[in-house]
Amino acid sequence: MNIFEELKARGLIFQTTDEAALIKALTEDSIKFYSGYDPTADSLHLGHLVPILNMRRLQLAGHQPVALVGGATGMIGDPSFKDAERSLQTTETVAAWSAAIKQQLSRFLSFEGENAATVVNNYDWFSQMNILEFLRDVGKHFTINYMMSKESVKKRIETGISYTEFAYQILQGYDFYQLNENYGVTLEIGGSDQWGNMIAGTDLIRKKSGNDTHVITVPLITDSTGKKFGKSEGNAVWLDADKTSPYEFYQFWLNVADADAVKFLKIFTFLSLDEIDDIAKAFEAAPHERLAQKTLAKEVVTLVHGETAYDNAVHISQQLFDGHIKSLSVKDIKTGLSDVPNFTVAADFDGNLVNLLVDAKISPSRRQAREDISNGAIYINGDRQTSLEYVIGDADKLESQLTVIRRGKKKYTIINF
Repeated sequence: MNIFEELKARGLIFQTTDEAALIKALTEDSIKFYSGYDPTADSLHLGHLVPILNMRRLQLAGHQPVALVGGATGMIGDPSFKDAERSLQTTETVAAWSAAIKQQLSRFLSFEGENAATVVNNYDWFSQMNILEFLRDVGKHFTINYMMSKESVKKRIETGISYTEFAYQILQGYDFYQLNENYGVTLEIGGSDQWGNMIAGTDLIRKKSGNDTHVITVPLITDSTGKKFGKSEGNAVWLDADKTSPYEFYQFWLNVADADAVKFLKIFTFLSLDEIDDIAKAFEAAPHERLAQKTLAKEVVTLVHGETAYDNAVHISQQLFDGHIKSLSVKDIKTGLSDVPNFTVAADFDGNLVNLLVDAKISPSRRQAREDISNGAIYINGDRQTSLEYVIGDADKLESQLTVIRRGKKKYTIINF
């Protein structure tokens, strides 16, 4: 199975230009290819991971990746299937975000060997151009009719689109031209929403230099309900550990629906298709053991954050599941229980457990609080407490900072001092 066939079998190809010519290029020679990433934040997110992993797959197949950081295009904003204009950022902000993204990309690609990866920034060439050069040397190759025909533009015409974002496709097209001229890049990889912008590049290259180039788009990844994949409770799942912790990242993958788990193993891991087939059979025979999700979480967390981070995420999960709160550090507790209620005690707090349960809204009333304690439903740092006279003391304050109270099996509250 060649690399193109593998990408197809994994569900990683949506559209291409001349498929026969592309297959020939990928199987008969080593080519240079690129994918671009605009710095719209100080981190890439899960939506970027598919093209990044495709770059890695192609590199492993012997092709040379060029990762383009959009230091210039990031200041403009891509209109592709956005409902409104992006907020424009300062040059300094975009430069800082570009540096952060360059560092993230470096974790996934190899920068050594015959097909070592290269990272470039399109600010390097756009910052050297003036408006007259741009209009004369680039703009003249694009007609208004051509630009208006792009789906990304059509969808914004009714609500309004600035010339700034309207011109984005020309900028992206010129990126491909620059990379073709100066780096020998002949293939661009991007998301399916980028098709129009990417074709602008192949057209510009053909008009200016007569070279034939290729495009591959990856499909928009959705879950079994049709929902765009990569959002957790409405928030982006980031690749930066400070924005989405390895534990949260681990939990995200662990909670993938059964209907999606095997599909995502093909897309997001480097396990062979034969290995994934074996996992799928075992998973189908015993879905309650969640082998597919556990494997998915292990592979992706290790890939993005490393083995130590994966081991720590598993450790936190297991200790919380077993109720072994005291075996965790305060940092790990805050990570593992980042989504639970927090309550800060008053300066005159006397330690009375019944009053605390009511004040922190763990129990709805003093009567219910007493019943909860008597019935063994209250746990302090993982230990059941049944004394109605119990007083929270220094021994209950983990690292002198907090106490974890659990009501029942799952209702946690962090008490801060």
